[in-house]
Amino acid sequence: MINSMTGFGRYESITDECRISVEIKAVNHRYLDLGIKMPKKFNGFEAAMRTLLKNYIQRGKVDVFITYEDYTEEHVSLRYNAALAGEYAEYFRKMAEQFGIENDLSTSVLARCPEVLTMEQAPEDEEHMWELLEDALKKAAENFVESRRREGENLKQDLLGKLDHMLELVDFIESRSPGIVEEYRRKLEEKVKELLETSAIDDSRIAAEVTIFADKICVDEETVRLRSHVEGMKKELISGGSVGRKLDFIAQEMNRESNTILSKSGDLEITDHAIVLKTEIEKIREQIQNIE
Repeated sequence: MINSMTGFGRYESITDECRISVEIKAVNHRYLDLGIKMPKKFNGFEAAMRTLLKNYIQRGKVDVFITYEDYTEEHVSLRYNAALAGEYAEYFRKMAEQFGIENDLSTSVLARCPEVLTMEQAPEDEEHMWELLEDALKKAAENFVESRRREGENLKQDLLGKLDHMLELVDFIESRSPGIVEEYRRKLEEKVKELLETSAIDDSRIAAEVTIFADKICVDEETVRLRSHVEGMKKELISGGSVGRKLDFIAQEMNRESNTILSKSGDLEITDHAIVLKTEIEKIREQIQNIE
């Protein structure tokens, strides 16, 4: 299976306790560049999150967005400091005796004294919180990978079509090349006859000139290697996996062979087909940049 490096995945987990939303999106990149934006309460899970996501993603610039909403109030509790309340009550009594005033201390008054009643955050159950977050991450990552696979399959089919077209161009160049030599020989003989104004032609000299020309324009090695690269790329595409870098290397080799064919070409039709060949290779190289 071929995966595209661009993709999007989202999952939202809603329970009686909370809502966790995870979004993952990516574009092409030479390596894995993973960025995570999340609430501070999840910072302690970052290393585990990166390890988990690397099981699903090998290459690409990946952005992960996590939002969290707490639906409970159980994480906040009220704390009563009995010892401190006793001290307040004792000092109120002493003040009443010292100044000869009524001690009108009541429960509501005592409760408003500093630090008698305090609100405090109950400790989080980190193991349970990670279970919820992990589940949301996995499902978002699975949706993300599926979107990459769909796009990757479309890329694969398009590339295979372009590669088949390239083979047709190579077939034409191979079939056309022998005819060029024959045309050159005929034109050379006609030119010699015209210049010498005689039918007496040194066949050995003509043969030597034709041999030199044939060697100069020969692209047999290039077409054989180019055909091999095309078949190799098709094999990698069908085999699947993380083959983006390998395909990019093969495309570079294909471009090198097409440049040589174009530089050796002395025929208009072969030149036209070689230009189309280079154009197809450039399109392939651009698309390969999006393959993981």
